Amino acid sequence: MKESEILARLANKRTRCVIWTRVMGYHRPVEGFNIGKKGEHKERIKFKERCCG
Repeated sequence: MKESEILARLANKRTRCVIWTRVMGYHRPVEGFNIGKKGEHKERIKFKERCCG
């Protein structure tokens, strides 16, 4: 089954996901950012902690 078929079949069960981020000490939803700030958010490098052992 194709991904588009699965999404169409389950469309009524899907909900919108709100992504929050910390900016200048405050937590804010990304959807409220202006175009420039959204671009900066997409360019961020995500931190990945290496496991020791």
